Amino acid sequence: MGLFSEIFIWWQGQTMGTRFYTWRKGRFVGKDGQGNRYFEAKHGDTVGGYPRRWVLYNGIAEASRVPPEWHGWLHNTVELPPTQEAYQPRSWQRPHLPNMTGTRLAYRPKGSIMRGGQRPKATGDYEPWRPQ
Repeated sequence: MGLFSEIFIWWQGQTMGTRFYTWRKGRFVGKDGQGNRYFEAKHGDTVGGYPRRWVLYNGIAEASRVPPEWHGWLHNTVELPPTQEAYQPRSWQRPHLPNMTGTRLAYRPKGSIMRGGQRPKATGDYEPWRPQ
């Protein structure tokens, strides 16, 4: 990452301000399988009565890249990070899929103009609300 990007562009990773704040006030807690790094305030700083916690993304800053086990820790749902407990994913949890919104691979429902389909005609069962 270039110096210009690190100073001004937050969505491609940490900025200089975030790097300095993390160096000065953060304590490294762990890393996930995607390379995201997780931190907690060194000196017990709190936000709304909860410990201050944050993530530095490995690459593009996209919140959906935080795995479920770390999401619970970041939002103070669980006290211990996954590195300090034997976390077992639930059977219904799936591996991460990137957010495809805005790309050609985005979900397009049946009838979507972008999919090239035709929407079904209105059936006449809709009655608009009218104030009385």
